[in-house]
Amino acid sequence: MRGPLFSLPTVMILGTLFFIFIFFLFIFVQVGIITIAFSKLGLTSGQGFALLLATLLGSGMNIPIFKSDRLVPDVLVRKIRIFNPKVSGETPLQGKPLVHQTVAVNIGGCVIPVLLSITLLNHYGLSLPVFICIFIVSAATYALARPVPGVGIGIPVLIPPIITALAALIFVPGDIAPVAAYVAGSLGTLIGADLLHLATPATRKVLDAPVVSIGGAGTFDGIFITGILAVLLA
Repeated sequence: MRGPLFSLPTVMILGTLFFIFIFFLFIFVQVGIITIAFSKLGLTSGQGFALLLATLLGSGMNIPIFKSDRLVPDVLVRKIRIFNPKVSGETPLQGKPLVHQTVAVNIGGCVIPVLLSITLLNHYGLSLPVFICIFIVSAATYALARPVPGVGIGIPVLIPPIITALAALIFVPGDIAPVAAYVAGSLGTLIGADLLHLATPATRKVLDAPVVSIGGAGTFDGIFITGILAVLLA
C-alpha cells in the first residue's frame, strides 16, 4: 500500500510558500497599477514609486495646525468607556479626562496630494473645466461622506472615483483628462469630505476624536484611491 505523495511538513511548507507568492504577486500588481496611473500624470516609474512610498509612509504622520476650543475625551478615557459604559467623560481618570481637540493635516492624504495637484495645475495650466470637475467632486463627496464618532469622516471608496472620471472625461477631453481626474479627485475629496464637513457645526458635534486629521483617518483611502482610480478610468 502506497503512502501519501507528500508528507504533512512538506505540504505545510508548500502551502506557506504558495501564500507568500500570492501575497507578493498581489503587491507587485498593485504597485504596477499605481505606477501606471502616475505615468499618465507624466511621472517616471521611479518617481511614481517614490511618490507611492512617501504617500503610504506619510499616511501615518499628522502635522498639528491648531487646537480648537472644543473639549473631547482623550484616548485613554475613550478606550475605557468602550469596555465600561458607566464611566463618564467628566470622571477624572489618571489625569485630565478632557482635552482640546487638535486639528491637523495628514502628510500622505493631504500635503502630498495638494503639492502634486498644484504642480500639475502649474505645469498644464489652470482652466475653468478643471475647476468645474473639482466643484462636482466636492459636492458629491460632501453628500457621500459621513462622520464616524471617535474616528473621523468616512467616505465610500468606489463611487467618488467613478464620478471623478466621468466629470474629467466630459469636461476635460483629451490627453489632459487623467491630470484633471487626479486633481479633481484629490482636491475635490479633500474639500468635500473634510474641509466642508469640518466647517459644518452638525459634523463637528459628532467628531469627538482628540485629533481631527484633514486627509487622514477615514478619508485617506478615499482621497488616495479616488485619485488613482480616477486617473486609470480617465
